[in-house]
Amino acid sequence: MTDAGARADSGPPPVSPPALATEGLCKTFGTTRAVDDLGLTVPPGSFYGLVGPNGAGKTTALSMAVGLLRPDAGRVRILGTDVWADPVAAKARVGVLPDGLALPERLTGHELLTYMGALRRLDPETVAGRTEELLEVLDLAGAERTLVIDYSAGMRKKIGLAAALLHAPGLLVLDEPFEAVDPVSASTIRTILQRFVAGGGAVVLSSHLMTLVEQLCDHVGVIAAGQVVAEGRVAEIAAGGTLEDAFVRLVGARTGGEVGLSWLASSSD
Repeated sequence: MTDAGARADSGPPPVSPPALATEGLCKTFGTTRAVDDLGLTVPPGSFYGLVGPNGAGKTTALSMAVGLLRPDAGRVRILGTDVWADPVAAKARVGVLPDGLALPERLTGHELLTYMGALRRLDPETVAGRTEELLEVLDLAGAERTLVIDYSAGMRKKIGLAAALLHAPGLLVLDEPFEAVDPVSASTIRTILQRFVAGGGAVVLSSHLMTLVEQLCDHVGVIAAGQVVAEGRVAEIAAGGTLEDAFVRLVGARTGGEVGLSWLASSSD
C-alpha cells in the first residue's frame, strides 16, 4: 500500500472536544432563576470572555461548570469529560480562580502551593520546581515568609492564579482575575495567560471590563438573565463597533443618557 493510500485509509484527524461545553444548565435560588437553560461552547485553544451585567448569572454558571455548585439540571463537559459523572477526572483538567477565593490563611505562599501540589498528588520535586517558578514570575518570591492572611488583595489574586496553574491544566476558568491587581502585575498575568493559550490551553475569563475582554479574548459569550444571548468570535459580536456598544445593545441596558437628575447641573442661582 502506498503512503497516500495509508493516509486515505486512516481518515480525517480526530476533532478535539470543546474545552468547556454546557448544555441546559439551570439553577434556582428560592424564587430566583439565576441560570436558565444556559448553553455555551468554549473552543479548544481559545481565549474566551464571559460578560454580562451584575446579577446575570455568570458566577453561578461558572461555579456549576467547574463542579463547585451542583446544577438543578443540565450537563457540563471539560475537554470531553463530564464534570458530574466523573468529577475527579474533570477537575484534574481544569484550574479555577473563583471570585472571592477562600485560601488557607495561616500558610505562606510557598507552603500553600506545596500543600496544593500534595492534594493534586503531584511529585514533590515537580511541585517544588513549579512553586519556585510561579512565585518568581508572579513577583511573590519576596513574600516568602509572609502568611496569606497578610497578603494584599492583589497578592491573593496572584497566589490563587498560581494555585490554578500548578498542575498544568488544559483549561483555566478565571472569575475577575484582574480585580485589585496593579498594572505591572496585570501585564505579567496577561503574558502568562497568552502563553498558556499559545501552548494549546484554553482560558475562560469572566470580567466586567469590556476593553480588557476585547484586547485579550478571541471568543466571547454574553449572558443576560441567566441565558446566553450571544456567542461567537469577538469581531463577530462587536460587528464593526466596540464590544461595549454591542454588549449594551444585546442586554438592553440603560446608558444613563435618559436619566433625569437635572438638579445635579451647576446653577448660578
